[in-house]
Amino acid sequence: FQEAAIKYRKELLYLPIIGCNDTLQYMTARPGIRYKERVGNITGDAQFAPYNPARSKDFDLHLSFREIETYFGSVVAKFEPNSAISTLLGTGATKGDGQMSTPTAKHVLSLIAKSLSEHLNDAIWNGVRNASGDTTKDLFNGFDTITQNEITAGAISAENGNYMKLPEAITTSNAVDVAKEILFSLDPRLRSQDLYLYCSQDFVDKYNEAYQLTHGGLQYNTQGSNGKLKFVPLYNKADSKFMHVTTKSNMLVGFDQMGDIENVMVKEYEPFILTYIATMFFGVQFECIDKRRFKTIELTV
Repeated sequence: FQEAAIKYRKELLYLPIIGCNDTLQYMTARPGIRYKERVGNITGDAQFAPYNPARSKDFDLHLSFREIETYFGSVVAKFEPNSAISTLLGTGATKGDGQMSTPTAKHVLSLIAKSLSEHLNDAIWNGVRNASGDTTKDLFNGFDTITQNEITAGAISAENGNYMKLPEAITTSNAVDVAKEILFSLDPRLRSQDLYLYCSQDFVDKYNEAYQLTHGGLQYNTQGSNGKLKFVPLYNKADSKFMHVTTKSNMLVGFDQMGDIENVMVKEYEPFILTYIATMFFGVQFECIDKRRFKTIELTV
């Protein structure tokens, strides 16, 4: 087990990231980030006009920086190798000829590493950084937490065009109207892009039921939006009070995977028991919250 942890270090470190793929496939991975890195959006106001050699204008260059931070996390998990093998292959796996078909140390360690991804996936939206915490949700601020912080700071607001709050709870009676309202409220420059609406499965179920009852046939979000806005129902959005409309490139998921600080080890501190020890960096951030690239919708419960 110790030799496998060293030999397959890179693969074992990446497995928790791969295990989040049902969410991360709709986001953009940013490897090589330790702690903080600035990401930004550049805009400016300059334009062509009829030729005039005497005319000049200052270029109003605006750099809007945001900071993605990955936090250093660790896990120390005890496991009993024979029990792990028996669980995988049955109680006879460690007896007689059964030992010939037991999983390799890499296999067992891979299952442990991949199991860590479930908690990372759970925290993608609702994680709240707490340096003294003991769970993955304490490791980093999730997208919903970042959203709430930006609302409190005033950066996400109706005045800025990147926020709206629904006046009533979503039901099967109004779900289609809510989808239309969200679409029509988008800045035209945002609406012209290929967008995802990050939401709960409950919203999509209500939308589909409502649409079948009132329209039948094809779904609105593939017709009325010219295929530009697609629903992304995620299980980890189930209890979220926000929906988000933006592009895949704007949803950043940061980790390292390129340095030597992250590590995987297996140690034996007591008889018959092994300890799986791993460290890694992880964090998320919106690249830009300008209305031309982003909008959040706050739900009414």
